[in-house]
Amino acid sequence: MKYQKLALALTAVATLVTAQAEAKTRLTLANSLSADHPTSTALQQFADEVKERTDGEVTIQLFLNAVLGSEREVLEQLQNGAVDMTRVSAGNLENFDPVFKAFTLPYIFKGEDHFYRVMTGPVADEVYNATKSNGFVGLTFFDSGARSFYTVDKPINTPQDLAGQKIRVLNSNSSIRMVEMMGGTPTPMPYAEIYTALQMSVIDGAENNVTALTIGRHGEVAKFYSQDEHLRIPDFLVISKAAAEKLTDEQNTIVKEAALHATESFRAIWGQAVKDASAEAEKMGVTFVSPDQAPFREKVMPLLDEYRNDPDFGSLLTQILETE
Repeated sequence: MKYQKLALALTAVATLVTAQAEAKTRLTLANSLSADHPTSTALQQFADEVKERTDGEVTIQLFLNAVLGSEREVLEQLQNGAVDMTRVSAGNLENFDPVFKAFTLPYIFKGEDHFYRVMTGPVADEVYNATKSNGFVGLTFFDSGARSFYTVDKPINTPQDLAGQKIRVLNSNSSIRMVEMMGGTPTPMPYAEIYTALQMSVIDGAENNVTALTIGRHGEVAKFYSQDEHLRIPDFLVISKAAAEKLTDEQNTIVKEAALHATESFRAIWGQAVKDASAEAEKMGVTFVSPDQAPFREKVMPLLDEYRNDPDFGSLLTQILETE
């Protein structure tokens, strides 16, 4: 009888342990960026906070360096349930909803402070829910930095300086038209090909945030960085509806709050990363110039006016432009 009671007790304990294990939820988060990128640091903080505040009931495993595929591939995995969350550029989200095209247009933000005011305002809720019918929604955003022109032989102080310059751009219609309207020759190509293309004079320059000079080593070839800051395309952290449905209401609240906390921390982390990259680039021999942005804005204003009338995202664009 004693042994029977012991066996029953052990069975009960085993059942309890199994039930507790099954109650725990493990989520996967894909990020194409490297482990030392500021966004990856912020996402790890996000995962740590979720684990701590749920007492380990929800854990998030990060997969970095695009080990699960490109951003577009991961978004497809998100839809079929193979991945739970991912960090993705607005540029890739426009394939799921045209409202994200607004973020690929030049000079929609007046600067970093304006960017954060817009992205923490009413625009956020509209954008986060834009992909709900696609099976995923947004949790928060990250600043991917202001994109500016950098060139091999001469600085870009005015739009006229772009004349005759072949500039690598993102393979998007708005980026191509932007450089054309400014007077340059847009040349779409994969990011991985930029360094060699600069070396071989296939292109005269490119446009990106300052970390491209150091992480991508483009500063070894391109010696002028002109801070015209024509683009600031946000990244988004998204979660599949299937993953959210695995969580309790309280756990979903914790996930959302932790995501916003990660964005708050990221701003400081990113600011320091930009300072460090600028200092390192100067040691590489890169000269920084700060041109008047007004002439560049003026050149692309017809593009913004045109898209204000777009039925898919014109109202959102107007809302962004008119946010003080």
